[in-house]
Amino acid sequence: MADMTAKREKIKESQLQGFKYFKAIAGMLEILHDAGCERDRAGNRKLHMDQYMSLILLYMFNPICSSLRAVQQASELKKVQRKLDCPRASLGSLSESARVFDSALMQEIVSNLGEKLQPISRNAKLNNITGILTAVDGTLINALPKMAWALWKSDKNAVKAHTQFDLTKHVPVKIAVTEGNASETEILAENLEAGRIYVKDRGYASLSLFEEILDAKSSFVCRMRDNLVYECLEEYDLNEEAVNAGIIFDRKIQPGSNAKTKKQLSRPIRLVAIKCTPHRKRYKIGRGGPEQGESLLIATDRFDLDADVVALIFKHRWAVETFFNFFKHVLGCRHLLSHCQNGIELQTYAAIIACMLIALWTGRKPTLRTYEMLCWYFTGMADEEELLAHIARLQTQE
Repeated sequence: MADMTAKREKIKESQLQGFKYFKAIAGMLEILHDAGCERDRAGNRKLHMDQYMSLILLYMFNPICSSLRAVQQASELKKVQRKLDCPRASLGSLSESARVFDSALMQEIVSNLGEKLQPISRNAKLNNITGILTAVDGTLINALPKMAWALWKSDKNAVKAHTQFDLTKHVPVKIAVTEGNASETEILAENLEAGRIYVKDRGYASLSLFEEILDAKSSFVCRMRDNLVYECLEEYDLNEEAVNAGIIFDRKIQPGSNAKTKKQLSRPIRLVAIKCTPHRKRYKIGRGGPEQGESLLIATDRFDLDADVVALIFKHRWAVETFFNFFKHVLGCRHLLSHCQNGIELQTYAAIIACMLIALWTGRKPTLRTYEMLCWYFTGMADEEELLAHIARLQTQE
Protein backbone atom coordinates (compact mmCIF):
# COMPACT_ATOMS: atom_id res chain seq x y z
CA MET A 1 0.00 0.00 0.00
CA ALA A 2 2.90 2.30 0.77
CA ASP A 3 4.28 1.81 -2.75
CA MET A 4 0.95 2.82 -4.30
CA THR A 5 0.70 6.04 -2.34
CA ALA A 6 4.35 7.07 -2.53
CA LYS A 7 5.10 10.18 -4.52
CA ARG A 8 6.82 9.72 -7.85
CA GLU A 9 10.52 10.38 -7.52
CA LYS A 10 11.61 13.73 -8.91
CA ILE A 11 13.83 13.99 -11.98
CA LYS A 12 17.54 14.27 -11.19
CA GLU A 13 20.21 16.16 -13.12
CA SER A 14 22.15 12.92 -13.57
CA GLN A 15 19.22 11.55 -15.61
CA LEU A 16 19.55 14.24 -18.29
CA GLN A 17 22.44 14.78 -20.70
CA GLY A 18 23.26 15.46 -24.36
CA PHE A 19 22.07 19.07 -24.43
CA LYS A 20 24.76 19.95 -26.99
CA TYR A 21 22.73 18.12 -29.62
CA PHE A 22 20.04 20.79 -29.32
CA LYS A 23 22.41 23.55 -30.45
CA ALA A 24 21.19 23.22 -34.05
CA ILE A 25 17.75 24.42 -33.05
CA ALA A 26 18.56 26.76 -30.15
CA GLY A 27 19.57 29.72 -32.35
CA MET A 28 16.52 29.32 -34.59
CA LEU A 29 14.14 29.42 -31.64
CA GLU A 30 15.49 32.79 -30.47
CA ILE A 31 13.32 34.66 -32.98
CA LEU A 32 10.30 33.49 -30.95
CA HIS A 33 11.47 35.09 -27.71
CA ASP A 34 9.15 38.10 -27.81
CA ALA A 35 6.14 36.22 -29.20
CA GLY A 36 3.04 36.51 -27.05
CA CYS A 37 4.42 39.46 -25.06
CA GLU A 38 1.82 41.88 -26.42
CA ARG A 39 -0.54 41.06 -23.57
CA ASP A 40 2.27 41.28 -21.00
CA ARG A 41 2.00 45.03 -20.45
CA ALA A 42 3.71 44.81 -17.06
CA GLY A 43 6.78 43.29 -18.71
CA ASN A 44 7.09 40.53 -16.13
CA ARG A 45 6.77 37.45 -18.32
CA LYS A 46 9.33 34.88 -17.20
CA LEU A 47 8.68 31.96 -19.56
CA HIS A 48 9.05 32.94 -23.23
CA MET A 49 8.04 30.99 -26.33
CA ASP A 50 11.57 29.89 -27.29
CA GLN A 51 12.11 28.58 -23.74
CA TYR A 52 8.73 26.83 -23.71
CA MET A 53 9.47 25.06 -27.01
CA SER A 54 12.91 24.03 -25.72
CA LEU A 55 11.24 22.38 -22.73
CA ILE A 56 8.76 20.60 -25.01
CA LEU A 57 11.67 19.29 -27.11
CA LEU A 58 13.28 18.05 -23.91
CA TYR A 59 10.03 16.15 -23.28
CA MET A 60 10.20 14.64 -26.77
CA PHE A 61 13.56 12.98 -26.21
CA ASN A 62 13.26 12.04 -22.55
CA PRO A 63 10.85 9.27 -21.57
CA ILE A 64 11.52 10.32 -17.96
CA CYS A 65 9.54 13.49 -18.77
CA SER A 66 6.21 11.77 -19.26
CA SER A 67 3.82 14.61 -18.36
CA LEU A 68 3.52 18.36 -18.08
CA ARG A 69 4.28 18.10 -14.37
CA ALA A 70 7.49 16.21 -15.21
CA VAL A 71 8.44 19.00 -17.62
CA GLN A 72 7.84 21.47 -14.80
CA GLN A 73 10.08 19.45 -12.50
CA ALA A 74 12.82 19.37 -15.14
CA SER A 75 12.67 23.17 -15.40
CA GLU A 76 13.67 23.36 -11.73
CA LEU A 77 17.03 21.72 -12.44
CA LYS A 78 19.96 24.15 -12.67
CA LYS A 79 21.46 22.12 -15.53
CA VAL A 80 18.28 22.46 -17.59
CA GLN A 81 18.03 26.17 -16.81
CA ARG A 82 21.65 26.70 -17.84
CA LYS A 83 21.69 24.56 -20.98
CA LEU A 84 18.29 25.65 -22.31
CA ASP A 85 18.59 29.22 -21.02
CA CYS A 86 15.19 29.05 -19.39
CA PRO A 87 13.88 29.88 -15.91
CA ARG A 88 12.02 27.67 -13.51
CA ALA A 89 8.51 27.34 -14.91
CA SER A 90 5.37 26.89 -12.85
CA LEU A 91 2.70 24.42 -13.89
CA GLY A 92 0.34 27.36 -14.44
CA SER A 93 2.72 29.18 -16.79
CA LEU A 94 3.30 26.00 -18.81
CA SER A 95 -0.45 25.50 -19.18
CA GLU A 96 -0.97 29.15 -20.12
CA SER A 97 1.81 28.95 -22.73
CA ALA A 98 -0.16 26.41 -24.74
CA ARG A 99 -2.79 29.10 -25.32
CA VAL A 100 -0.69 32.26 -25.47
CA PHE A 101 2.04 31.30 -27.96
CA ASP A 102 0.76 31.21 -31.55
CA SER A 103 1.55 27.81 -33.10
CA ALA A 104 1.62 29.32 -36.62
CA LEU A 105 4.95 30.95 -35.75
CA MET A 106 6.55 27.51 -35.67
CA GLN A 107 6.17 27.00 -39.42
CA GLU A 108 9.06 29.38 -40.11
CA ILE A 109 11.27 27.39 -37.74
CA VAL A 110 10.33 24.15 -39.50
CA SER A 111 11.03 25.71 -42.91
CA ASN A 112 14.44 27.01 -41.81
CA LEU A 113 15.42 23.66 -40.32
CA GLY A 114 14.19 21.84 -43.42
CA GLU A 115 16.60 23.86 -45.57
CA LYS A 116 19.49 22.33 -43.64
CA LEU A 117 18.43 18.78 -44.53
CA GLN A 118 19.81 16.98 -47.57
CA PRO A 119 17.73 14.59 -49.72
CA ILE A 120 17.92 11.02 -48.47
CA SER A 121 16.16 9.26 -51.36
CA ARG A 122 18.54 7.08 -53.37
CA ASN A 123 16.29 6.18 -56.32
CA ALA A 124 17.93 7.65 -59.42
CA LYS A 125 14.63 7.87 -61.31
CA LEU A 126 13.29 10.35 -58.76
CA ASN A 127 16.38 12.55 -58.54
CA ASN A 128 15.76 14.85 -61.49
CA ILE A 129 12.03 15.42 -61.15
CA THR A 130 11.04 19.08 -60.97
CA GLY A 131 8.88 19.65 -57.91
CA ILE A 132 9.19 18.48 -54.31
CA LEU A 133 7.57 15.07 -53.86
CA THR A 134 5.15 15.58 -50.99
CA ALA A 135 2.93 12.78 -49.69
CA VAL A 136 -0.34 13.96 -48.16
CA ASP A 137 -2.46 12.05 -45.66
CA GLY A 138 -4.17 12.36 -42.30
CA THR A 139 -4.04 10.30 -39.13
CA LEU A 140 -6.35 10.25 -36.12
CA ILE A 141 -5.04 10.78 -32.59
CA ASN A 142 -7.27 9.81 -29.68
CA ALA A 143 -8.50 12.74 -27.60
CA LEU A 144 -10.02 12.95 -24.15
CA PRO A 145 -13.83 12.96 -23.86
CA LYS A 146 -13.71 16.44 -22.29
CA MET A 147 -12.12 17.81 -25.49
CA ALA A 148 -15.52 18.52 -26.98
CA TRP A 149 -14.08 20.43 -29.94
CA ALA A 150 -12.29 17.26 -31.13
CA LEU A 151 -15.41 15.66 -32.58
CA TRP A 152 -15.06 12.42 -34.51
CA LYS A 153 -17.93 10.06 -33.68
CA SER A 154 -20.84 10.31 -31.28
CA ASP A 155 -19.05 8.11 -28.75
CA LYS A 156 -15.45 9.14 -29.37
CA ASN A 157 -13.31 12.25 -29.71
CA ALA A 158 -10.15 12.52 -31.77
CA VAL A 159 -7.95 15.10 -33.43
CA LYS A 160 -6.69 14.64 -36.96
CA ALA A 161 -3.15 15.50 -38.02
CA HIS A 162 -3.26 16.48 -41.71
CA THR A 163 0.32 15.83 -42.81
CA GLN A 164 2.51 16.92 -45.71
CA PHE A 165 5.55 14.64 -45.85
CA ASP A 166 8.70 15.32 -47.91
CA LEU A 167 9.42 12.01 -49.67
CA THR A 168 13.00 12.94 -50.56
CA LYS A 169 14.08 14.04 -47.07
CA HIS A 170 11.73 11.65 -45.23
CA VAL A 171 10.48 14.28 -42.79
CA PRO A 172 7.13 16.06 -42.32
CA VAL A 173 7.12 19.65 -43.53
CA LYS A 174 3.67 20.73 -42.40
CA ILE A 175 0.97 19.35 -40.13
CA ALA A 176 -2.43 20.94 -39.54
CA VAL A 177 -4.37 19.80 -36.44
CA THR A 178 -8.18 19.80 -36.62
CA GLU A 179 -11.16 18.07 -35.11
CA GLY A 180 -11.42 14.42 -36.10
CA ASN A 181 -14.05 14.74 -38.82
CA ALA A 182 -12.56 17.73 -40.69
CA SER A 183 -12.42 17.46 -44.48
CA GLU A 184 -8.99 16.33 -45.71
CA THR A 185 -9.47 17.91 -49.14
CA GLU A 186 -10.46 21.28 -47.66
CA ILE A 187 -7.48 21.32 -45.29
CA LEU A 188 -5.07 20.53 -48.12
CA ALA A 189 -6.64 23.23 -50.31
CA GLU A 190 -6.00 25.76 -47.52
CA ASN A 191 -2.33 24.76 -47.22
CA LEU A 192 -1.15 24.49 -50.83
CA GLU A 193 2.28 25.74 -51.86
CA ALA A 194 3.95 26.22 -55.24
CA GLY A 195 6.57 23.85 -56.59
CA ARG A 196 5.32 20.61 -55.05
CA ILE A 197 4.05 17.32 -56.41
CA TYR A 198 1.31 16.26 -54.02
CA VAL A 199 1.13 12.45 -53.82
CA LYS A 200 -2.27 11.34 -52.52
CA ASP A 201 -4.54 8.37 -52.02
CA ARG A 202 -8.10 8.22 -53.35
CA GLY A 203 -9.55 10.08 -50.36
CA TYR A 204 -8.16 13.21 -52.02
CA ALA A 205 -9.50 12.34 -55.50
CA SER A 206 -11.38 15.59 -56.06
CA LEU A 207 -11.42 17.28 -59.47
CA SER A 208 -11.89 20.71 -57.91
CA LEU A 209 -8.89 20.04 -55.63
CA PHE A 210 -6.82 19.09 -58.69
CA GLU A 211 -7.74 22.45 -60.21
CA GLU A 212 -6.70 24.31 -57.05
CA ILE A 213 -3.36 22.46 -56.97
CA LEU A 214 -2.65 23.43 -60.57
CA ASP A 215 -3.69 27.04 -59.91
CA ALA A 216 -1.18 27.04 -57.01
CA LYS A 217 1.61 26.16 -59.52
CA SER A 218 2.01 22.63 -58.19
CA SER A 219 1.30 19.13 -59.49
CA PHE A 220 -0.40 15.97 -58.26
CA VAL A 221 -0.13 12.19 -58.43
CA CYS A 222 -3.33 10.75 -57.01
CA ARG A 223 -5.02 7.38 -56.86
CA MET A 224 -8.53 7.50 -58.31
CA ARG A 225 -11.59 5.44 -57.42
CA ASP A 226 -12.15 2.32 -59.48
CA ASN A 227 -15.49 3.63 -60.82
CA LEU A 228 -13.95 6.76 -62.34
CA VAL A 229 -15.88 7.99 -65.38
CA TYR A 230 -13.86 9.72 -68.09
CA GLU A 231 -13.47 10.39 -71.80
CA CYS A 232 -10.29 8.97 -73.35
CA LEU A 233 -8.64 11.61 -75.53
CA GLU A 234 -5.46 9.76 -76.45
CA GLU A 235 -3.83 6.36 -75.82
CA TYR A 236 -0.05 6.34 -75.33
CA ASP A 237 2.24 3.48 -76.33
CA LEU A 238 3.96 1.60 -73.51
CA ASN A 239 7.73 1.12 -73.60
CA GLU A 240 9.53 -1.89 -72.16
CA GLU A 241 10.13 -0.25 -68.77
CA ALA A 242 6.45 0.57 -68.44
CA VAL A 243 5.44 -3.01 -69.24
CA ASN A 244 7.97 -4.37 -66.74
CA ALA A 245 6.60 -1.99 -64.12
CA GLY A 246 3.12 -3.48 -64.56
CA ILE A 247 1.58 -0.58 -66.45
CA ILE A 248 -1.69 -1.65 -68.11
CA PHE A 249 -2.43 1.55 -70.00
CA ASP A 250 -1.37 5.21 -70.19
CA ARG A 251 -4.03 7.67 -71.37
CA LYS A 252 -4.82 11.33 -71.76
CA ILE A 253 -8.33 11.81 -70.40
CA GLN A 254 -11.03 14.30 -69.50
CA PRO A 255 -12.65 13.18 -66.22
CA GLY A 256 -16.40 13.49 -65.69
CA SER A 257 -19.52 12.50 -67.54
CA ASN A 258 -21.39 15.80 -67.72
CA ALA A 259 -20.80 19.52 -68.10
CA LYS A 260 -20.89 20.09 -64.32
CA THR A 261 -18.12 17.63 -63.46
CA LYS A 262 -16.04 18.61 -66.47
CA LYS A 263 -16.18 22.24 -65.36
CA GLN A 264 -14.51 21.31 -62.03
CA LEU A 265 -11.29 20.54 -63.89
CA SER A 266 -10.68 22.82 -66.84
CA ARG A 267 -7.91 20.79 -68.53
CA PRO A 268 -7.18 17.17 -69.51
CA ILE A 269 -5.07 15.01 -67.23
CA ARG A 270 -3.21 11.74 -67.50
CA LEU A 271 -4.45 8.37 -66.22
CA VAL A 272 -2.08 5.45 -65.64
CA ALA A 273 -3.36 1.98 -64.71
CA ILE A 274 -1.01 -0.28 -62.73
CA LYS A 275 -1.34 -4.00 -62.03
CA CYS A 276 -1.64 -4.90 -58.36
CA THR A 277 -2.38 -7.90 -56.18
CA PRO A 278 -6.01 -7.91 -55.02
CA HIS A 279 -6.50 -8.02 -51.25
CA ARG A 280 -9.26 -7.37 -48.77
CA LYS A 281 -9.23 -4.05 -46.98
CA ARG A 282 -7.65 -4.47 -43.55
CA TYR A 283 -10.49 -2.85 -41.65
CA LYS A 284 -12.98 -5.26 -43.23
CA ILE A 285 -11.12 -8.50 -42.55
CA GLY A 286 -13.60 -11.02 -41.18
CA ARG A 287 -16.57 -8.94 -42.23
CA GLY A 288 -16.76 -9.97 -45.88
CA GLY A 289 -15.49 -6.70 -47.32
CA PRO A 290 -15.01 -6.31 -51.09
CA GLU A 291 -11.69 -7.20 -52.60
CA GLN A 292 -9.51 -4.55 -54.18
CA GLY A 293 -9.48 -4.59 -57.96
CA GLU A 294 -6.61 -5.95 -60.02
CA SER A 295 -5.36 -2.49 -60.93
CA LEU A 296 -4.75 0.96 -59.46
CA LEU A 297 -5.81 4.07 -61.38
CA ILE A 298 -3.30 6.89 -60.89
CA ALA A 299 -4.10 10.40 -62.15
CA THR A 300 -1.52 13.13 -62.71
CA ASP A 301 -1.02 16.35 -64.61
CA ARG A 302 2.62 15.43 -65.36
CA PHE A 303 2.79 14.36 -69.00
CA ASP A 304 6.60 14.77 -68.97
CA LEU A 305 7.20 11.76 -66.72
CA ASP A 306 7.53 8.18 -67.92
CA ALA A 307 4.62 5.94 -66.92
CA ASP A 308 6.85 3.74 -64.75
CA VAL A 309 8.08 6.84 -62.89
CA VAL A 310 4.46 7.84 -62.15
CA ALA A 311 3.93 4.36 -60.69
CA LEU A 312 7.15 4.65 -58.67
CA ILE A 313 6.11 8.01 -57.24
CA PHE A 314 2.82 6.62 -56.01
CA LYS A 315 4.55 3.58 -54.56
CA HIS A 316 6.65 5.91 -52.38
CA ARG A 317 3.46 7.42 -50.89
CA TRP A 318 3.46 4.51 -48.45
CA ALA A 319 6.36 6.17 -46.61
CA VAL A 320 3.91 8.56 -44.93
CA GLU A 321 1.94 5.61 -43.52
CA THR A 322 5.13 4.15 -42.04
CA PHE A 323 6.02 7.57 -40.68
CA PHE A 324 2.71 7.89 -38.80
CA ASN A 325 3.64 4.95 -36.55
CA PHE A 326 6.93 6.64 -35.70
CA PHE A 327 5.37 10.09 -35.41
CA LYS A 328 2.74 9.03 -32.89
CA HIS A 329 5.44 7.46 -30.76
CA VAL A 330 7.57 10.61 -30.82
CA LEU A 331 4.61 12.93 -30.41
CA GLY A 332 3.89 11.23 -27.11
CA CYS A 333 0.25 10.54 -27.90
CA ARG A 334 0.28 8.44 -24.78
CA HIS A 335 -0.04 11.88 -23.14
CA LEU A 336 -1.03 15.10 -24.91
CA LEU A 337 0.39 17.98 -22.91
CA SER A 338 -2.48 20.31 -23.74
CA HIS A 339 -6.17 19.92 -24.46
CA CYS A 340 -6.57 23.04 -26.61
CA GLN A 341 -6.00 23.03 -30.37
CA ASN A 342 -3.14 25.55 -30.29
CA GLY A 343 -1.34 23.61 -27.56
CA ILE A 344 -1.61 20.34 -29.50
CA GLU A 345 -0.28 22.12 -32.58
CA LEU A 346 2.73 23.37 -30.59
CA GLN A 347 3.41 19.81 -29.42
CA THR A 348 2.99 18.60 -32.99
CA TYR A 349 5.52 21.14 -34.30
CA ALA A 350 7.95 20.01 -31.60
CA ALA A 351 7.53 16.45 -32.89
CA ILE A 352 8.23 17.63 -36.46
CA ILE A 353 11.39 19.35 -35.24
CA ALA A 354 12.39 16.19 -33.36
CA CYS A 355 12.07 14.19 -36.59
CA MET A 356 14.13 16.78 -38.47
CA LEU A 357 16.82 16.82 -35.79
CA ILE A 358 17.18 13.04 -36.00
CA ALA A 359 17.57 13.29 -39.79
CA LEU A 360 20.07 16.13 -39.34
CA TRP A 361 22.13 14.25 -36.75
CA THR A 362 22.20 10.92 -38.61
CA GLY A 363 21.83 11.78 -42.30
CA ARG A 364 19.16 9.08 -42.49
CA LYS A 365 15.39 8.99 -42.22
CA PRO A 366 14.09 8.94 -38.63
CA THR A 367 13.40 5.43 -37.33
CA LEU A 368 12.06 4.12 -34.05
CA ARG A 369 15.36 2.34 -33.28
CA THR A 370 17.37 5.55 -33.71
CA TYR A 371 14.85 7.53 -31.66
CA GLU A 372 15.09 4.95 -28.88
CA MET A 373 18.90 5.12 -28.92
CA LEU A 374 18.74 8.91 -28.63
CA CYS A 375 16.34 8.57 -25.70
CA TRP A 376 18.72 6.16 -23.99
CA TYR A 377 21.53 8.64 -24.53
CA PHE A 378 19.61 11.70 -23.33
CA THR A 379 18.62 9.83 -20.15
CA GLY A 380 22.19 8.66 -19.47
CA MET A 381 21.53 4.96 -20.14
CA ALA A 382 23.83 5.00 -23.20
CA ASP A 383 27.05 6.98 -23.48
CA GLU A 384 28.10 9.16 -26.41
CA GLU A 385 30.42 6.48 -27.79
CA GLU A 386 27.50 4.05 -28.09
CA LEU A 387 25.33 6.71 -29.73
CA LEU A 388 28.04 7.59 -32.25
CA ALA A 389 28.56 3.90 -33.00
CA HIS A 390 24.85 3.57 -33.77
CA ILE A 391 24.97 6.60 -36.07
CA ALA A 392 28.10 5.23 -37.78
CA ARG A 393 26.26 1.98 -38.54
CA LEU A 394 23.46 3.99 -40.11
CA GLN A 395 25.96 5.76 -42.38
CA THR A 396 27.09 2.41 -43.86
CA GLN A 397 23.55 1.22 -44.61
CA GLU A 398 22.25 1.59 -48.14
